[in-house]
Amino acid sequence: MSLPSRCAERPASSLAIGGAVRPEILRNPFQLVDLQRRQVEYLRLSVTDRCNYRCSYCMPAEGVDVVPRADLLDFDEMVTLTRLFVQLGVRRVRLTGGEPLVRRGIVDLVRQLAAIPGVDDLAMTTNGHLLANLAEPLREAGLQRLNISIDTLDPRKFAEVSRGGALQPVLDGIAAAQRVGFASIKLNAVTLKGLNDDALLPLCDFAARENLVLRLIEYMPIGVDAFWGPETWLPVAETRAQVMAAYALEPDESGEIPGGGPARYWRGRHRQTGQELRVGFISAVSEKFCEACNRVRLSPTGTLRECLSARGSLSLRDLLRSGATEAALTEAIHDAMAGKVEGHNYDAAVPTLESMSAIGG
Repeated sequence: MSLPSRCAERPASSLAIGGAVRPEILRNPFQLVDLQRRQVEYLRLSVTDRCNYRCSYCMPAEGVDVVPRADLLDFDEMVTLTRLFVQLGVRRVRLTGGEPLVRRGIVDLVRQLAAIPGVDDLAMTTNGHLLANLAEPLREAGLQRLNISIDTLDPRKFAEVSRGGALQPVLDGIAAAQRVGFASIKLNAVTLKGLNDDALLPLCDFAARENLVLRLIEYMPIGVDAFWGPETWLPVAETRAQVMAAYALEPDESGEIPGGGPARYWRGRHRQTGQELRVGFISAVSEKFCEACNRVRLSPTGTLRECLSARGSLSLRDLLRSGATEAALTEAIHDAMAGKVEGHNYDAAVPTLESMSAIGG
């Protein structure tokens, strides 16, 4: 397959969105821009909907039905689509799941993606359970950065939040990742009222001691059960106040912390020990950051999700398997970007009724 030859940007017809007619922006075949003129440079590629944990903020205790393996994108399809997105201006690629390390052959996929010219940043989000044995081969294959989920350092609470997960393999995975020299390692913790809200300062202390970046993530109303609600949701302002009671923090404007995601980073020192902490707060619900959104998501079945809160309707898998050319795929992606909303519509009364494991986060 080959892209269409370089040509001038071409106008398209006006679109009616929400009852109002808005002119579509000129299309550049080498950029991906939505109607709000936000340029997409970041692809989150979910490689599987399967996971070895049942985290309370991600799926019900009984788990969820997974799609047949034949419906998942295969590696050739993932590489083809990633290459296409790179030709459209994407520079950052993050592998997600489910749990990406349960996908058989994940090291080979990383190697193929890392070899694509134009992929400047290749990262992965993982629960870390299988990382101890895979950190070195992943690094050698070209993976540059890791985000590792760890919601508490209390083994009992860890098992409760993850519904059966074990803390020690995750700690072993973090240690292995540190040894093999990833360019960046961040720790992700979803803040949950009544579950781990009293475990955040120990996580801060651990991250500071290990010279790792901690990201505290506001729980989003996404799921097929009724777990999200006032009993579990913790506004980021309360999280930030709790951390700042122990650490003297100031917004970090240096730009030294790598990554193209939505975290707002702070840096400071422990008020008693002087230990330095770098911490990011992700606040999709209470402090929206949609105006700066630069990403799209590709589900494990090949559906393009223009926004995390919207299901998406374009199956790039089906187009690929029907023999679509890259020109046709490019046209379809540009058309889909017309549906990228200005901002998400998270609402306690109207949650996104999908498992986060199926979306890819």
